[in-house]
Amino acid sequence: MERRTFKNYLLSIVILFIFLSCSRSNDTIPEEVINNPTAAILSFPENNTECNEGVIINDNKSRVNFQWKASEFTDNYTVVLKNLTTNITLETESKTSTVEIIIDRSASYQWHVISKSEINNETTQSDIWKFYNAGKGKVNYAPFPADIVAPENGNTISQIDDKIILEWNTVDIDNDIKEYEVFFGSENTSKESLGIVNKNKFEVNVASGTKYFWMIKTIDEVGNSSTSDVFNFMVN
Repeated sequence: MERRTFKNYLLSIVILFIFLSCSRSNDTIPEEVINNPTAAILSFPENNTECNEGVIINDNKSRVNFQWKASEFTDNYTVVLKNLTTNITLETESKTSTVEIIIDRSASYQWHVISKSEINNETTQSDIWKFYNAGKGKVNYAPFPADIVAPENGNTISQIDDKIILEWNTVDIDNDIKEYEVFFGSENTSKESLGIVNKNKFEVNVASGTKYFWMIKTIDEVGNSSTSDVFNFMVN
């Protein structure tokens, strides 16, 4: 009887050991959570303003200190700066939330910041801001290029009675925008001028199954002008 009890005891130990071994083998190690970088919040140069701060190098160049609020889960940043007159884009790397860049005076720019992580391939982009870098003796400024409102760039939309309305926004430091010229067509390289308007909306004829391209030329009271990027949409 004692021998049977001892055998039952050994059997119970073996079963418990097997159970514990299986339980441990089925345990999963929690995966480490890797967060994506958050978007930087731009602070200077301010949006849609004239930048008078910076170190003047000569009549044509100045050094401007770009600043933004540091973003979370971020190890480094790329500042993307586009000269809206020449359409030349410059990318500058920074480990901190500020960087000095030498840029042209008397020129309009747009800029944004890309947040990056060393342990994550995902990146996050800030808002896009525009500013005018002040020059020597400048008394009137060209308007900033128009920004799209509708249809959203690259979207597929439905038309009503074969018509849709183009809409855009513009900003001018002098606040003296006079008119707009609308360019529109189904071929990116051969957009037709549809004429001059004095408001930021324009109705155009469209056909289903066609992709359209359009852009806006903004003109102020003294003849300064700027041309937007080329936008596009598809009509279903």
